Amino acid sequence: MRAIGVCYDTGFVHDGGNTTHEPFDADAVQRDMRAIRDDLHCDAVRITGGHGPRLKQAATLAADAGLEVWICPFVNGVTQDELLDLVADIAEFAERLRIQGANVVLAVGSELSLFVHGFFPGDEFHERAAALRTPEGQAAMARLPERFNEFLARAAKSARARFNGKLTYACLPFERVNWEPFDILATDAGYRSAALVDQYPDLMRTYAAQGEELGKPVAVTEFGCVAYAGAADRADTGADVLEWDEQTWTPLRLDGVYERDEAGQAAHLLEMLDILDNAGVDTAFWYCFARPDLTYNDDPVLDLDRASGGLVKVFDSVDGAAKNWEPKLAFTALANRSR
Repeated sequence: MRAIGVCYDTGFVHDGGNTTHEPFDADAVQRDMRAIRDDLHCDAVRITGGHGPRLKQAATLAADAGLEVWICPFVNGVTQDELLDLVADIAEFAERLRIQGANVVLAVGSELSLFVHGFFPGDEFHERAAALRTPEGQAAMARLPERFNEFLARAAKSARARFNGKLTYACLPFERVNWEPFDILATDAGYRSAALVDQYPDLMRTYAAQGEELGKPVAVTEFGCVAYAGAADRADTGADVLEWDEQTWTPLRLDGVYERDEAGQAAHLLEMLDILDNAGVDTAFWYCFARPDLTYNDDPVLDLDRASGGLVKVFDSVDGAAKNWEPKLAFTALANRSR
């Protein structure tokens, strides 16, 4: 594998307006980027989130730390025109960063068919996700590839007009992306459930072969699991044990007692890296470095970190200051593997 990295969340914007990274503090982000480079020994960082200024600030600090910077807007509840405006703005910034000497990859978005208005029925994300299981949603799915690829082509054209580096998009498999406008194939669907244990290596080899056929490298922009016993078998649904305030979409507690299993999370990380490496994947990003909204607590039911894929456990902020963190076993595992 050419590059191993982690996802860095600058703040996914929930339907209620709050984000997953509060407070957002530049000094703390600088500390994190240095840890990703110097302690984790990562080659790259994938910077996500819905606020343009945060994406730019984190990308600048990542470049200063010597990391390969993948800038990847991850929006929620925006219109297609709003997304195109954000892509144009970020592309202009990414080009300035590239000219200054940074190694920059720009993604025009992530999982946009679910998070941008107009492709599936529903005003909010949870409504659009639920619609996938309805006849109306299935009809939208059948119409999706043509409509969606037209939209991606517009986004790619806008980015190309402003950015001369490598371009990609972090897809979901059902979007059936036309990769012609892009330099790198990328997918957020790198998670492996128990049902996919036997098929997963072949799926990743097929994915890498698709890129080879097109003459383009492939990236897994998300893989991982959370930190309780059995979570590795649940793929990206491990966090479904969280209970949320449905007005503000802030996490409240777990829906039961789950045994903390940092060793299992670390073992899953190493196993997955071996599979992706052997499959021929060019770049892979563990999800994620930290989830500042899922903090550690001595009370098992209030220990939101057990439902976090973070390599570090985050502690509640004191008097509004930046949150502190401590490495989990997966942090050490990745550091040793990357070294």
